[in-house]
Amino acid sequence: MIKNVHKWEQAVIHLLNLDGWQLEWTGKGYEHYDAIGKSPKGVDVVIEMKFRKTYYEDKMLEKYKYDKLIATGKTALYFVNDPKGNYLFWLNTLKDLKEVEMYCPDTTLWTKKKVKKPCYLIPEQKASIINLSEFTKE
Repeated sequence: MIKNVHKWEQAVIHLLNLDGWQLEWTGKGYEHYDAIGKSPKGVDVVIEMKFRKTYYEDKMLEKYKYDKLIATGKTALYFVNDPKGNYLFWLNTLKDLKEVEMYCPDTTLWTKKKVKKPCYLIPEQKASIINLSEFTKE
């Protein structure tokens, strides 16, 4: 399963790099993000990516992960893929995020045990949205 996630992360980075980004995949290490590099305008960025099998209008991000991304001092981005599309959030610009407690896996992918964690639910309207159909058009 994790190998598939790594392939998806690398595919997103490849597509963004085709559009003028300069990103490197960091997913094999123990970083708190999946890519680091520069935006097309030369801005230093870090990107966390999630690939969800279920669609939810509000996209969930653990507060711990948000805090780690912001603490890098770079522009923090959150990319979510779900059955309806792709969403890219510019975390540094989001205001008034409300913290909620949610049951989440205690570690990513390797366990079924769930614990309560502080999270943010980010409305998809706050994202730049790229429909999946845009990637398949010729």
